[in-house]
Amino acid sequence: MAKKKESGWSDLYTKEDWIAVWLGFLIIALMIFLTSQYKLNVKKLISPSFKWATDGQIASRVDGWNKAADSMIKEAEAKGEVGTVKRVGELKEALAKGDRKGIGAAAEKVKRLGGLPGAVGKEIAGHAGNLPSKVFSGENIGKSIKLGISFLILAAIGMILLKAHIGKFIIGFPIIFFLAWLSNFIAGNALATDLGVEYVVYALALGLLISNTVGVPEWLKPAVQTEYYIKTGLVILGSAILFYEILQGGALGIIQGILVVSVIWYTCFWIARKFRVDEDFAAMLATSVSICGVSAAIAACGAVEGDKKKLSYVTSLVLIVAVPMMVIMPWLVKVFGVPDLVGGAWIGGTLDTSGSVVAAAALISEPAMKAGVIVKFSQNVLIGVAAFFLSIVWALKKGKATGEKVSPMVIWERFPKFVLGFIIVSIAFSFILHIDTVGATKSVLSGLTKWWFALAFVCIGLETKFTELATMEGGRPAAAFIIAQALNIVWTLILAYLLFGGILFAVPNIQ
Repeated sequence: MAKKKESGWSDLYTKEDWIAVWLGFLIIALMIFLTSQYKLNVKKLISPSFKWATDGQIASRVDGWNKAADSMIKEAEAKGEVGTVKRVGELKEALAKGDRKGIGAAAEKVKRLGGLPGAVGKEIAGHAGNLPSKVFSGENIGKSIKLGISFLILAAIGMILLKAHIGKFIIGFPIIFFLAWLSNFIAGNALATDLGVEYVVYALALGLLISNTVGVPEWLKPAVQTEYYIKTGLVILGSAILFYEILQGGALGIIQGILVVSVIWYTCFWIARKFRVDEDFAAMLATSVSICGVSAAIAACGAVEGDKKKLSYVTSLVLIVAVPMMVIMPWLVKVFGVPDLVGGAWIGGTLDTSGSVVAAAALISEPAMKAGVIVKFSQNVLIGVAAFFLSIVWALKKGKATGEKVSPMVIWERFPKFVLGFIIVSIAFSFILHIDTVGATKSVLSGLTKWWFALAFVCIGLETKFTELATMEGGRPAAAFIIAQALNIVWTLILAYLLFGGILFAVPNIQ
């Protein structure tokens, strides 16, 4: 048997993991340079706007806005605030006329009042001003084109290093980008925002629609690079995982994250093995359900050197199961009177993307959203820890089976290098870079991360067929995942009550 070729220096520019790391570093360096050296607002220059609402959606909100206005007028009259009464009265008149432009103008004046009236005015002005025509304006389309070209150039650099057929990639990539753009457009509608369903769901849905109807044409397949896109996005995501923010949120989120990940991982792995799912597949399922879904599954796949087809199965399963959870969980919190912080921590520990946590928990309250983010970020940090331990355990398993001596180099070869990039970026933004630099780049980097993820989730959908989800290994992996997710929901709710409900510790001061 031929001996496996060991990793060499060429891996640094020929392997997908490393290329994702360098590409992520390049993007971050460019953003720091442009924002620090030239003081450019890169987000404003290349980030298109997708918020829009129809006239009918505005009309459906008028009754609620009128009630809020009546309450504000009554309170202002009691306090003798004549100016507030006048401005809110003008807003009521505009609402009665139904003139969207007039509503927006009146709401802007109320916004300047500050306090509760200011907040209501800001909400109304935002909705009234979110015209569909703005999304398709020349300026916005121009930003979209500039963003698409930028992503094409950056992605093509990596594909050249990977020795892919660059011509075919360039032909197919605009379609992938357009589908990602379309997912953001759908998610930007007021109804989608109200439901809390984020762009990744629509990206997946668009991909699934194509793959399960007309199929994916051969000329498009070279641009379907799921792991490449999401690994690059994950490296950049490190800029949002700031250790001091997690610590400021208190140790409770960290405790919950550790207890959720450790208990649910072993539970899911045990269930999957009882269902006769192989160890590599079980590890991917367990890591995805216990940490943060798709990102964790890809890290686990790299650590155990798992089957890419099974990885695609796991990622699709994660997102399909997450959709009803995003809607149902906030509803359950309100119906059963679960305390806001408990509800937020519960959602943060169970939903698999940071965006879905923010969207779902925000439907409860702002403190719930903050609690959810603290817990989710605490779990995200554990991606690197999980990848490290899986690399060691699976290297030892392989060594025992083959008689091969397990050296640090063997473990290093298994460790997913994009996770290393994620950790380095997180450390740099947490402890090394100046706080002004972090503040100036955080928003634009967050936006770019979302675009890489949108590309990845479109590709996940394009690579997935419902027949395969239902039939792979007789549906046993899906059953194991769903059972584990159900247990995760229960276990995380218990922990959230114990830690954030004032039972074991004082209720944290999260406002």
